[in-house]
Amino acid sequence: MKVLQALAVVAALAAAGAVAAQDKVIYHFDSGLAQATKGLRNIRNHLEVDPKAKIVVVAHAEGVDFLMAGGQDANKNPYNVIVEDLKTQGVTFEVCRITLRNRKLDPKQFIPDVEFTPSGVQRITKLQQRDGYAYLKP
Repeated sequence: MKVLQALAVVAALAAAGAVAAQDKVIYHFDSGLAQATKGLRNIRNHLEVDPKAKIVVVAHAEGVDFLMAGGQDANKNPYNVIVEDLKTQGVTFEVCRITLRNRKLDPKQFIPDVEFTPSGVQRITKLQQRDGYAYLKP
């Protein structure tokens, strides 16, 4: 009987921990400015209902373009303003160094709020498989 009670306590604690756990999410950008506009809107909505979510944006290929200095959406709104705001809410933005090499881009071409990762797809794999992040691709 005591074993069953102990198991019930462990199950209740595990369930409580799952409820209190922080959401961890990767947003994967690889398709250019339209995807960035949609994805940034998704992130804002996500944080509106869950301001404590841990969000990492991983960008590679054409997905890095919105993070370049001077990047604007279709309405000429600068992306850096949105990125800076999301950074203050804890969102991190990571750019793939392989993309930089393949596209002959310099890290100095990017807004100051970005970080660089050796490989975007490898970073997504690590966050998803090893660190328990959910994967979203707008």
